[in-house]
Amino acid sequence: MKLLLITFFSLIASFLYSQDCGTYYFFQNNKTVEMTIYNKKGDATGRQVYTVSSVNTTAGETTATIDSEMFDKKDKSIAKATNVIKCNNGEIMMDMKMNIPQTGQTNTDASATVSSAFMDYPASMNAGDQLKDASMQMDVETRGMKQSIDMQVTDRKVESKETVTTTAGTWECYKITSHTKMKIKTMGIGMPMNFDTTEWFAPGFGVVKTESKSGGTAITAIR
Repeated sequence: MKLLLITFFSLIASFLYSQDCGTYYFFQNNKTVEMTIYNKKGDATGRQVYTVSSVNTTAGETTATIDSEMFDKKDKSIAKATNVIKCNNGEIMMDMKMNIPQTGQTNTDASATVSSAFMDYPASMNAGDQLKDASMQMDVETRGMKQSIDMQVTDRKVESKETVTTTAGTWECYKITSHTKMKIKTMGIGMPMNFDTTEWFAPGFGVVKTESKSGGTAITAIR
């Protein structure tokens, strides 16, 4: 579960800063981005690979289809998913279920119902800006077992600018913090979670790394 949660926030944070959607890696056709997942001790526990399978523009809105695959620390594939990201006049609309692998193709006996939930990111931002809250609700049923996820992301604030270096490069980034309240209910039994997340976003490129109490992620390869 920690692996899924850490990786989720690496993806729901991704967005475009400039008006040109094409400069952002998730809007470049056939682009592959690999992010390494770390636990709170800094040890690698897996990786997430994202591949842009198509990019289309209609009536001024650009839509990218993203295929993702998660691998554990033994490099065994454990989840796959396909989602979309939208860009309209420089504003990014990130599908909040994008990195919830249960909604993907790893279990043919599972079905999911998800509210239309997008996290918005403005075309421009500055330190001190407050970003819009976001929420998502998902119901999953696997072989008769029902599960629901309710998530609220609040207090999204652009804190400052920092330089970030990973094995994939060096970027000048905006540091963005947020608070997440989540309740995962399985067969009627709820498990609440509350945690803070920090992400570093490079204008015109995307999210470079994330951190939370459970660990974090960082881009380690771009192809």
